[in-house]
Amino acid sequence: MKTVSILSLCLLWASGVSAEALSWHEATQLLRQNSDQMAGARAAVDSAQARSEGIARAGGPIVSVYGAAYSYKASVDLNLDPLNHGLGNVISLLPPGLASQLPPLPPLPHNATLSHSNTNQAALVNAVWPIYLGGATDALRGVAAGQTAEAQAELSHTEEEALALLAQRYFQTQMARRAASLREAAAAGVSEHDAAAEKMLQAGVASKLERLQARAALQDAQHQARKARSDAELVAAALARTVKIDGVPTPSTPLSVSSQPLPPLQDFINTAMTLHPGLAKVAAKRTQAEQLKAGSKALERPQVFAFGQRSLTHNGDWLAGVGIRVNLWDSLDHDALDRSHLKQIAQVDAADAQARSDIALLVERQWRSAEQARSQYLSLAAQDELGQEILHLRRVGLKQGSSTTLDLIDAELNLAKLRTERAQVAYEHVMALVGLLQASGQLESLGDYLARADVRVE
Repeated sequence: MKTVSILSLCLLWASGVSAEALSWHEATQLLRQNSDQMAGARAAVDSAQARSEGIARAGGPIVSVYGAAYSYKASVDLNLDPLNHGLGNVISLLPPGLASQLPPLPPLPHNATLSHSNTNQAALVNAVWPIYLGGATDALRGVAAGQTAEAQAELSHTEEEALALLAQRYFQTQMARRAASLREAAAAGVSEHDAAAEKMLQAGVASKLERLQARAALQDAQHQARKARSDAELVAAALARTVKIDGVPTPSTPLSVSSQPLPPLQDFINTAMTLHPGLAKVAAKRTQAEQLKAGSKALERPQVFAFGQRSLTHNGDWLAGVGIRVNLWDSLDHDALDRSHLKQIAQVDAADAQARSDIALLVERQWRSAEQARSQYLSLAAQDELGQEILHLRRVGLKQGSSTTLDLIDAELNLAKLRTERAQVAYEHVMALVGLLQASGQLESLGDYLARADVRVE
């Protein structure tokens, strides 16, 4: 039994499948759990959602507490010369007898310094409640919602890209294993014919040239078998790296082709116009452009807010009121900004129209490719039957002497080649189907399409 990681063992054990087998469903589960690319895209979505949650209540009330403890000392210098002059004038105004009896007043200093110091505390509760901001907060939340939608669309795109790559490697492994088995079986058959040619040479019923041709055919068949097996091992290793498991996985979901035509092309186009992640991303870009325009307009509108303040230290002093702010003039050219936002919206609309046209064309191309490959695979059934019949006739003819060993070897190798080409066509059909489902935004349903197919390349 091949060694796989603990995660894949748990998944396979839970589904009751041997650890050597890996179904398409199990491969997709492993990819989702182990893909670094998907993990990064999911982290981007989580970040955008957290940002939206963080600003969900933007524009609500804000309450804050202010506290301070402080000490101060203040000094004031006083000029006393005017006071000295004034005192002299006062004495001169007294009666002469009284003024002569008074002793002379001592002069005051020319200046004096007054100082005061104190220690105090302050504690306040402030509250501001925006009542009307012109729609600025709604625009802010709208931009964040658009960014979240864009991240989710990018996640969907990343998941579908990763699933498409997984499908390519998964079913390429199936095709390569089928080709290797056919080449090895053909080499084994040619080996038997080579041994028979040696006996016929010894018996004198075959020429040396025929013997050498049989040996050359054997060596070439063995080389092709070794090459096919090496190719199968390489693509299986790529599949193992994609889902991050140890060892070499064995895909258990076969290449499948339906004998019935695909649903109508228009059905896929209609679905693509709804589910394609590229269109969701463009829509998210338009939302952001519209909200940026709304936010720019909000800056031109009045803003109304309520406020309040209460002291926690001075006898409960308080203050409350309503304020309005009107921007009479600023340095921004709002008309130019409006034109810029309108051009952004027009750019997004043009991108949306182009994307819809490109997606419709891509859906049609993949639909036609899938149908052509499906029809080709079914038509090759007649050639397969013809190849089997020719091989049967060559075997009978060799016994009857009407065919040579080389005729039998050619029939053996041609049948193996035809069946390898038919497996290649089945792979091309499945990959076109993958492209069709990816283009229409429904790659998740690939497993359902394969399950409904009634022709399987085992």
